[in-house]
Amino acid sequence: MAKIAPSLQLSPTEIDAVMAREARLRIATIGPGDDINLTPMTFGWAGGRVYIFGRGQKIANLRRNPTATVLVDTGEAWRELVGIMMRGEAVVLENKDAEDADPHLRQAQLNLGLKHGLEKDGQPAPYAASAAGRSRRWIVFTPHSTVTWDNAKLPTK
Repeated sequence: MAKIAPSLQLSPTEIDAVMAREARLRIATIGPGDDINLTPMTFGWAGGRVYIFGRGQKIANLRRNPTATVLVDTGEAWRELVGIMMRGEAVVLENKDAEDADPHLRQAQLNLGLKHGLEKDGQPAPYAASAAGRSRRWIVFTPHSTVTWDNAKLPTK
């Protein structure tokens, strides 16, 4: 993995703020054979983990191989670019019991609900999806390595 100068990296507090605020990421999973499946998704953030409610190929891939990479990036112009790339492993919560046992899922559902603007009786409401069918599941991604950058921290001439 490329080395980013420490002066350009995000602090843990900055990482937490970006992950709590941003609504979209890209997740790369390993498909059948050597194929990589790269998909944009919305996500919740809690306990230093990424929570995604997904279906289909991502779920099948992660059941076979839990290795994944996620990327959150913001900004349009070069100097505005901020990125967080995490490599790690994902677990598929296969049923309601697994969802109930996860210590951070409820907080992640609330974070995702806030990102989606969900409300109930004028209060923020969680994104309350639950396991259904063969492949509608929560994915819990735990990072093992993280690379970050903030181009606004690049020196000017």
